[in-house]
Amino acid sequence: MKAIECLKYGEVENLVLSNVKKPIAKANEVLIKIHATSVTTSDVLIRRMNEPFIPKLILQLIFGFGRPRNPVLGMVTAGVVERKGKDVTLFEIGDEVFAYGSISPTKRRFGSYAEYICLPEDWNLALKPVNLSFEEAAAIPYGGLLASHLLKKTSINKDDKILIYGASGSIGTMAIQLAKHKGAHVTSVCSSRNFELVTSLGSDKVIDYTIENAEKQLETYKYVIDAVGNSKSSILKEKSKKALTSNGKYISIDHGTPLTPKEAFLNLKSLAEQEKLRPVIDSIYPLEKMAEAHKYVEMGHKRGNVVITI
Repeated sequence: MKAIECLKYGEVENLVLSNVKKPIAKANEVLIKIHATSVTTSDVLIRRMNEPFIPKLILQLIFGFGRPRNPVLGMVTAGVVERKGKDVTLFEIGDEVFAYGSISPTKRRFGSYAEYICLPEDWNLALKPVNLSFEEAAAIPYGGLLASHLLKKTSINKDDKILIYGASGSIGTMAIQLAKHKGAHVTSVCSSRNFELVTSLGSDKVIDYTIENAEKQLETYKYVIDAVGNSKSSILKEKSKKALTSNGKYISIDHGTPLTPKEAFLNLKSLAEQEKLRPVIDSIYPLEKMAEAHKYVEMGHKRGNVVITI
């Protein structure tokens, strides 16, 4: 089967289209013919592997030294069940499904940059919402699960003021919608070109972090949610960390290891089916242009998700 392999850590040129062995489903697994996947910020981080020494050492202990242990990256899947193992009871051949290849910090599987992948039936795998295309379904798991992880650290009451820094990315666009679903009053921080997008997702107020004295627009918030982490900063971001009510809390995506429990995944599916959660797609690339897609994501200005069709 066709797949994109990361031959070694570094630049996008190390992502190469190859022919690799088609996986075989184990007794508790399904074989999925992939129709769409996505390029996430985490994929780019793993491919580049240019973190400071200690974080880099830890990452390579997890993913492999010099090159990824599994050279086929990608954890997001949307496709059709082609075969199933003898013990599988939750899915049938022909089912349209979507998935995220992580169920816990110790149970994760890459391999969605390919035509096929095998996943255990009890992982973050479910029937695709019928109202979404494969491309739209592929734009839900990554940002949705990480936004769910951030929101789980809150106890939002109706009309609580929340600020989301990095509101136009894959995590931020989901965080806006999940916070609004809980009844929050949301202020989104992004560039002015993304104001229309975040407002359409439910933002009550917007702040352009690129303008001079943007920090003067800050109010006080019960929660300040940082959806981009240490990769980006600004005067506004530093000031926002202290723009909290007396019982307020600053929550960063870089704090702790994100958890991806199945109940959160199934909640995203339910909200999408009810049209209370809208996936946001910036652009779509074919599998053969994976390097180009990575280069675009690496620039750090994508809106929502970059999707790959297979």
